[in-house]
Amino acid sequence: MAIRAFRGENFLIADQLQIAAVPARFPPAGRAEAVPPQAYFVGSAIFHYLGPSFAVLLFARVDVLGVAWLRIASAALIFAIWRRPWRKFSALGRGGGALIVGLGAVFALMNVCFYVSIDRLPLATVAAIEFIGPIALAVIGVRAGRNVAAVVAAVAGVYLLTHVRFAGEPVGVAFAFANAGLFTAYIVLAHRVARRSAMGGVDGLAAAMIFAFVFVSPIGFAGAAHAFSDPVALAAGVGVGVSSSVVPYVFDQLAMARLPRATYALFVALLPATATVIGVIVLQQLPTIVDAAGIALVMVGVALHRPDRAPI
Repeated sequence: MAIRAFRGENFLIADQLQIAAVPARFPPAGRAEAVPPQAYFVGSAIFHYLGPSFAVLLFARVDVLGVAWLRIASAALIFAIWRRPWRKFSALGRGGGALIVGLGAVFALMNVCFYVSIDRLPLATVAAIEFIGPIALAVIGVRAGRNVAAVVAAVAGVYLLTHVRFAGEPVGVAFAFANAGLFTAYIVLAHRVARRSAMGGVDGLAAAMIFAFVFVSPIGFAGAAHAFSDPVALAAGVGVGVSSSVVPYVFDQLAMARLPRATYALFVALLPATATVIGVIVLQQLPTIVDAAGIALVMVGVALHRPDRAPI
């Protein structure tokens, strides 16, 4: 997603692309239970790419790196007010603190690479490329025949998506692959954070987001500075942060609390298609037949993969 985060964008925490249910600090109750969990996943998937599509539109008013800074800054502020993670961070040992800081650094760099790539390439192309790393993790975890087939399908799909564009937009393709590598690192680190009882789940990710703000500020603050004199751009930047990070993450928690992990992981295969639809509707990025075939192959690869543990 995505599966960025953050994406890139929505705090999807997976183990070799198998979603690991992060312990939510707010169990679904009341009205939340009245909504089917599938609806929460659909909402998360839509906002996961709707936020970045809004960011692309915002590039006309704010520098790309400035938009990345606005996204992380607004999300960090919201999570800081909501979770106040510093209350538990001081209790972490050196190893736990380093893990949170490392995750924050990955958040910052991942979002910078993601935004630079979607400024130069279609959203659906970048969304599909970022799945290649997590699928490779599945092969490392379980060298099953279907995992090899998943990698073959994903690699073929990514080749179809990038072989033409690499000559015309090498910088965009390079940043898209860098984003994919960082997304893979995010999966590993975020899963470790989720398993920590001292500061897992929302609190750990909230703390990491604050460190991401520290790391991204030297990179993007200068690009975002003029937005403070443009109320429309500033409001849009905050909206990008909320729609890209806060809303999808809350919806993820509500969905994961009630969906079987295998079902949730299968739904993840639909994310490249979601990115394609959002790109068409919001950005008028119509995929070619070759692009559509590449995206479909990546979706097949995501659906085929088998993680090392699949408790239902």
